[in-house]
Amino acid sequence: MVKISGIEKKSLAEKAGLLAGDFLISISDNEINDVLDYRFYITEKKLKLKVQRDGKELIFDIKKPQYDDIGLEFSTYLMDEKHSCTNKCVFCFIDQNPCGMREMCYFKDDDSRMSFFYGNYVTLTNMKEAEVERLIKMRISPINISVHTTNPALRCKMLNNRFAGDVLRYMDMFRDGGISMNCQIVLCKGLNDGKELERTLDDLATLFPSVESVAVVPSGLTKYREGLYPLEDFSREDAKEVIKLVNKKRREFEEKTGHTIVQCSDEWYLKAGIELPDEDYYDGYPQLDNGVGLIKSMENEVLFRIDELKDEGFCLDEPRHISSVTGEAAYPFISRMAKRLEEEFDGLTFDVYECKNDFFGHSVNVAGLLVGGDVYNRLENENLGQELLIPSVMLRHEGDLFLDNMHIDELSQKLNIQITPVLCNGDDFVNTALGI
Repeated sequence: MVKISGIEKKSLAEKAGLLAGDFLISISDNEINDVLDYRFYITEKKLKLKVQRDGKELIFDIKKPQYDDIGLEFSTYLMDEKHSCTNKCVFCFIDQNPCGMREMCYFKDDDSRMSFFYGNYVTLTNMKEAEVERLIKMRISPINISVHTTNPALRCKMLNNRFAGDVLRYMDMFRDGGISMNCQIVLCKGLNDGKELERTLDDLATLFPSVESVAVVPSGLTKYREGLYPLEDFSREDAKEVIKLVNKKRREFEEKTGHTIVQCSDEWYLKAGIELPDEDYYDGYPQLDNGVGLIKSMENEVLFRIDELKDEGFCLDEPRHISSVTGEAAYPFISRMAKRLEEEFDGLTFDVYECKNDFFGHSVNVAGLLVGGDVYNRLENENLGQELLIPSVMLRHEGDLFLDNMHIDELSQKLNIQITPVLCNGDDFVNTALGI
């Protein structure tokens, strides 16, 4: 049963007589608990809504085009609270946050609904078998799963959850139910790497084609690990070994299935000092949100957009001096793209600044974890030109706050420059750089 917070004006729900404050019990005799139930059962042409009003149950019949909405509003998009994580993973980044950050920075979600709607990864430990059966019934696909290891005992250790090994059987249920899965493995040195990684990849390959892709990413370690499991960062040689092992398994899987299945995130190649693979390596970029192929994809988009503008005869109307700041990992790539833009468009001066992460520690080198204070300290004495571009991933979803709670307007005032967040795609990067 879910409380209806509002009714859209002139909607089918309003015409039927539903009111804000009613509690939705069921649709066509199907119990409604959250947004998945609601969206699944509302697709029929004839609906019978059972609601509770002032302690009494009422029935409302609605006829509509099959996929049209009926105009009910709820207090949250999930129609209930987010499901928080019950694990205590040895590599959990949230456990490595310093004190004093905003409350949501300490919330761990492990919600299968967020996996479907927003691409979040779930460990399955928050799910019961009935929930798995519900997702299969509703054809919720794909499900993004944080696997980490298929060794049940090791998974229990890494997630600090005694059920973490047993719930791996849900993946078999998803396979048998025709549900697709994307998997990630957060690799921790000395735990699930080496032979354990090889075992995990072999096990996941047996679930192909239901397991469509597997991303191998390194664990992120901040300087705030006192009292936590003793993890080490991967060295350059370690990264080379990971790439070597993954590429070996890719060849084996391609011979057996015709698909390579597994990919290393860009971080491994940057850490190893090895050139990024060609575009074919990424199999259509199924794991971009995991940082797998993000650089190669964006590079291709940048070059394509440059060619488009050159074919259109685009030129700058007047000289333009801009700057950008990014993390150590992306700095060589962003610098290279900025140089290419300078070469192609007369009058453009594009300076790129590399910023170390003092807030979380220097082992954290991605742009998305840079904070306003570090950016200010790096740029306060630089000539930034007319405009400063920052990756939009530095800011929370609303586009206003850095992780240290500094507002983008505050940083803009302190640096005395217009700051423009840029999406991580080639079109936005080029267009913003050229002031289009």
